[in-house]
Amino acid sequence: MDPYKVLGVTPQTSDDDVKRAYRELARKYHPDNYVNNPLADLAEARMKEINEAYDMIMNERNGAKKAGAAGQQAYGGYQQRQSGTGIYSQVRSAINAGNLSMAEELLSRSPQRDAEWYFLMGTVYFRKGWYDEAQRCYMQACSMDPSNAEYRSALNNLNMGASYGGYRPMDSVNACDCCGQLICLQCMLNCCCGGGGC
Repeated sequence: MDPYKVLGVTPQTSDDDVKRAYRELARKYHPDNYVNNPLADLAEARMKEINEAYDMIMNERNGAKKAGAAGQQAYGGYQQRQSGTGIYSQVRSAINAGNLSMAEELLSRSPQRDAEWYFLMGTVYFRKGWYDEAQRCYMQACSMDPSNAEYRSALNNLNMGASYGGYRPMDSVNACDCCGQLICLQCMLNCCCGGGGC
């Protein structure tokens, strides 16, 4: 798989343009758009391919610095804790290595949905630029374990950040949507009122 072809970009494309291409494809193929749709499985497979391609490109560009101390801020307060041998330790290792697809897959296979699960899933979403989803997961983690400083720190860092400009699923409205709605409304008025004033 050529990750650049999947996203429709080239190796010379800037990071910002790669992120923009990823967000556009994510909006188009996100599973939320295909609920009760016969194309849901195809959209989910395409979304997985898009996520993997984006992760590959960004990992290639950022290299090992993601696992360094400078990368901790990028995780939204995420602490690179490596202790333990359970699934959460594996998820943290995958996140530290920049392998968000593996981290997400491990979490999706986990039968439990405790505070740590929501925190780690929020961290995966944060790294993908899905800030609304990250906030929802961080809030759930904090509500389930209000005394955990790591969870609160991640949520505070996310909330204190300026407008991230990342993917915001389903609840955002852009200028094109508004313009399109106004054009449709004008056409309806013209048709219903015979083109004259109502």
